Amino acid sequence: MAFVIATTNMKGGVGKTTMTVNLAASLAKDQNKRVLIVDLDTQISATLSLMPPGEFAKLRADKRSLRYLIHRAILSDPDLFNQARDTICNYRCNVPGLSLLPGDIDLYDEFLVSEMLHRRAVQQGEMDFEAVWNGFERNLVRSILNTVHSEYDIIILDCAPGYNLITRSALLASDFYLIPARPEPLSLIGIQLLERRIARLKEAHKADPSVNLQMLGIVFSVSNNFLTGRYYKQVMKRLNDDFSHTKLFNVRIPMDVNVSKAVDSFTPVVLSNPKCPGGKAFKQLGEEFMQKLNVLARVNEPASKFALTNLGD
Repeated sequence: MAFVIATTNMKGGVGKTTMTVNLAASLAKDQNKRVLIVDLDTQISATLSLMPPGEFAKLRADKRSLRYLIHRAILSDPDLFNQARDTICNYRCNVPGLSLLPGDIDLYDEFLVSEMLHRRAVQQGEMDFEAVWNGFERNLVRSILNTVHSEYDIIILDCAPGYNLITRSALLASDFYLIPARPEPLSLIGIQLLERRIARLKEAHKADPSVNLQMLGIVFSVSNNFLTGRYYKQVMKRLNDDFSHTKLFNVRIPMDVNVSKAVDSFTPVVLSNPKCPGGKAFKQLGEEFMQKLNVLARVNEPASKFALTNLGD
């Protein structure tokens, strides 16, 4: 059964998607893991990092994107199982273990969600609408992952900045979350806000034993000059005051122009230019990621989240 990892930060522009696709590629190529990237950000940056726009446009025209799976999940469509397999794009960048569930610029219809929740509440005779909402929120993303969960070692959910329905549902479907960040004040505020939101989210769903979300760690992208500055030391001191050293990844992702250039070839830099500073750093990230994951997996043995498929449960 796969471990599900959400990559998330309240703030955008912190290198979240770049880290997601390169980490996934490194895990597939260097660690021989079966990895699925799920693009939950309507900017579809993860999708366009792994395929040309023309290929994505064709997939979308064929209704092979996450939008249509979410639509089926909302309606509790029994064909979701088959559709999920048809939507996933395997063998990305010619790496056998690297797969992508393409995102979409529009993920769900808010009116459809409202209509379904109202109907479900009436059918169940629920006086507490919050209970109906919590069940839906908890199982929306989970019901999609349930269809393919046994086929991967690691599923990485690339969440949108902020704290919308899809991000909350993704966090509830995850075993761990990974925070990409830059060592600067606004990025630190994003981490603090995220931690508060996650604490409230876990409290709202504490009755469900499968909600066992834990932080895997914080990964920093920095410039080489910044690493030796006084300001960097001040930021890291603040983080060490708030988190144990085990939650701060040792590897630092450098600002490398080769990482940006790799996007033009729709191939992560860890594959297209593994010898450049960025490529080496992402490979090291994959190694440290597996070390931390193995330690936490042995200690915690997270409960499976994938027994439930009914969004109203």
